[in-house]
Amino acid sequence: MSKVTCDITVSVDGYAAGPNQRMDEPLGDGGELLHRWMFEEAEANAEEVEKITSAGAYIMGRNMFASGRGDWDLEWNGWWGDEPPYHAPVFVLTHYPREPVPMKGGTTFSFVTDGIESALAQARQAAGDRDVAIAGGAHTVNQYLATGLIDELRLHVAPIVLGGGERLFEGVGDISLEPAGASRTELVTHVTYRVSRRG
Repeated sequence: MSKVTCDITVSVDGYAAGPNQRMDEPLGDGGELLHRWMFEEAEANAEEVEKITSAGAYIMGRNMFASGRGDWDLEWNGWWGDEPPYHAPVFVLTHYPREPVPMKGGTTFSFVTDGIESALAQARQAAGDRDVAIAGGAHTVNQYLATGLIDELRLHVAPIVLGGGERLFEGVGDISLEPAGASRTELVTHVTYRVSRRG
């Protein structure tokens, strides 16, 4: 049976993005250091990257798709260029409607204005029997954790301290994390948890 997964990289002090996120630093001050493991140790971490990119559909928050709030800049189609890495439907949580944006490689960004449960229902339908992945950022992941909708959380812990920014596990309530696997390289420690809500 398909499941809802989440892969997210955090600093050792729990931040998925640094402070002062902005157009020229979308991950905030120092945030680009979180993801060195994906590029500088690509071969050593190939299995983890394969897991990240194997979902049948993805869900992300608006801030992961675009900087800013309010009405859309319709010329903006994401941070990834003409061919995003997802190669699957991506559902973007937002308060502002927008027509779907098809991209090269099989990625289509659809914009969901009626909440996280609706986004998940649409993503499940699009994914078929494949997993649905909550792609981020931390605020979006926290919403899904708080409502008990993530089955498997795969944390990628980078050995850096950001000291501020967007933090994972804020406001998620009483959840249970059952360790299900771990591995490491020089730039990251991968820890997999099965997630459930207590009570």
